Amino acid sequence: MDSTISGLHRPDPFHGDDPGPSSSTANANAASSSQPSRYESQKRRDWNTFLQYLKNHKPPLTLSRCSGAHVIEFLKYLDQFGKTKVHAAACPYFGLPNPPAPCACPLKQAWGSLDALIGRLRAAYEENGGRPDSNPFAARAVRIYLREVKEGQAKARGIPYEKKKRKRNLPSVPATAVNVTVAPSTGHGGDGGKVVP
Repeated sequence: MDSTISGLHRPDPFHGDDPGPSSSTANANAASSSQPSRYESQKRRDWNTFLQYLKNHKPPLTLSRCSGAHVIEFLKYLDQFGKTKVHAAACPYFGLPNPPAPCACPLKQAWGSLDALIGRLRAAYEENGGRPDSNPFAARAVRIYLREVKEGQAKARGIPYEKKKRKRNLPSVPATAVNVTVAPSTGHGGDGGKVVP
């Protein structure tokens, strides 16, 4: 793959090059006159964090060799920086939404944070040249892992995540089936008659 444009070296994270601050995404954002949105900034930070994780991995990994299993490993690695108390099954406060006292259960990343992170990384992967059919962030194993984290945290906190109920489309009533009567005007104002169903 040719990674030079007009004589400038463009890093290729899919083949092990360090993207650094001069990545094509950073250059494109710097070239624009407006600042990137908060979402775009966070997506870029998350992407760079993941690439650094791959670089520091033992043995180092290239993005092209990254799989859903590596993504799950990355999510587990992030748990050490989490701020959400997740009670273990043996904890006396397991399943209590508001525990009365502190406990020694670990802090982990909240499910919602992980879910949002995967969404940003999934988009960043494709924006940085990855093919949608080989996107490790869209792997079935990652979706299953996120579902298990969601359910496990809900049980540990005693707060179930309920699926949003879909709005049912009620059968519409044809206009010809509705009886509408126009009441005569009282003559005192300009109401021109009232519609009475």
